[in-house]
Order: sequence, then structure tokens, then C-alpha cells
Amino acid sequence: MDANSRHQVIKRLQTGLLRGAPFDLTTLAPLGVSAQLAARYAEGGWLVRLAHGVYAFPNDDFGVYGALKFLQHRVPGLHIGGKSALALQGVRHNLGSRDTLVLWGDARFALPTWFTSRFPARYAHASLFDWPDDALASKSVTTPPGLPDGLRVSTSERAVLEMLYEVGTKQSLEEARNLFDGVRSPRKDLLGQLLAHCTSVKAVRLFLTWARETGLVDADDLLARYPLRTGSNKRWMSRLPDGTLLSLNPHG
Repeated sequence: MDANSRHQVIKRLQTGLLRGAPFDLTTLAPLGVSAQLAARYAEGGWLVRLAHGVYAFPNDDFGVYGALKFLQHRVPGLHIGGKSALALQGVRHNLGSRDTLVLWGDARFALPTWFTSRFPARYAHASLFDWPDDALASKSVTTPPGLPDGLRVSTSERAVLEMLYEVGTKQSLEEARNLFDGVRSPRKDLLGQLLAHCTSVKAVRLFLTWARETGLVDADDLLARYPLRTGSNKRWMSRLPDGTLLSLNPHG
């Protein structure tokens, strides 16, 4: 490639790609940049290589949301979940700007080093819901106001259950209760459907228990209207991995 052609390709890169997010070879190919050419541009300082096949512009201090939107195309169901999703919807308890970002997805995945070195984060993968169809899964993610279009975040109804699932492992019981107290006006039909398809007896029982104590929703009405998985009719007691002793009645 002569100098003039190289200049034209670099110009296309600089005008055709937006700053604020990484990009990969699939994005570069339509602009005439092969894997070999991308590697040469990285060696020459026109691009920065983040990982195999992943690049960014030099001095582009891209943010977490741009990086997440990039990863969303690579990881099925990737979204901000649990207490991080609640925080983005105004439910907070002593959260700091450097708190670990909680991400959920549908497949096993290790967050890349280029992401975690910039943004403290952890990734959760569990079959927390046995989705009856794609519609319910889609209804339970949203893009809160002020965030980039297409960024997937759990609704508060889904985020609460994700948070309760992690109680005793990644999530302390005390903080979970404080955050639960901040939840306001859940959509009862969406909440009921999510509870009905929640596979974690612990999460369902804990939700019903705290719903009764706080008056967030009518627990008995949920039990009457939806087939919730509350396990046996015996009290459930367990020493959680973090040492917390949890005791839950069958129906909250």
C-alpha cells in the first residue's frame, strides 16, 4: 500500500468511527482494514491494541458505557444488573463512584483485562429465570434516562431479584435490605411474572419476607395470583457462605 492509499484508509478510520468505545475487526473490515493492517497501524501508533482483534484510538479515554455497548455485541444477554442497576435508577445506599459494577449475562464469560483494568467490575452468570419466551426477558431490561441508547440495564423488578440471589456470597444481607427499602412502586404484573419464573427459592422467599415487612407489595396477593417457587412448607434455615444465618418462612 502506497503512502497516499494508507493516508486515505487512516482518514476513513478517523472520520468513520466514533470515539468513546473500542472496536473490532468486524467493524474495521468495511473500512478496508484487515487484521494485518490493523496490527501495522497499532505498531505505527494510529491505533491502540487492547486485546486480540480489539482496538481503540490513541488517547481515546472511552467510558464504561461505550465499552459495555461494545461487549453487548459479544456476550449474549449482557446487562448491568443487581445493585448497580438499582443505583442507576435512583436506589442507592452509600454507593461510591468506584464501586464494583455488577454485570449479568446469559453465557459464561470472563471480562477482558482491558475492561476490568479501567472499570472495576464483576460478571454473574446463573440461570436465575427460566424464561417462558423472549418477551419477558426483553421487558425486564431497559435504558434509564440519560444513558446511551441501547445500553441494557435490569429494571428495578429484575434487579432486586438478581441482588437477592447474591445475598450471602457477593452481596451482604445488610446492604441488600437497605437497598430493598429504597425500592418504590414496582410494576406488579412484571414483578409477579419475574417471581413466577425465578428459580432461586432463597431469592423468592427473601423477597416475600421483606415485602411483608416493608409493605412494598401485597405478598399474599402475589402468592394467590402467581405460581411462586417457595420450596417446601418448612422454614428454611441456612448458614450462608459469608457466615450469615438466614431463616425464612415458606411464604415470607
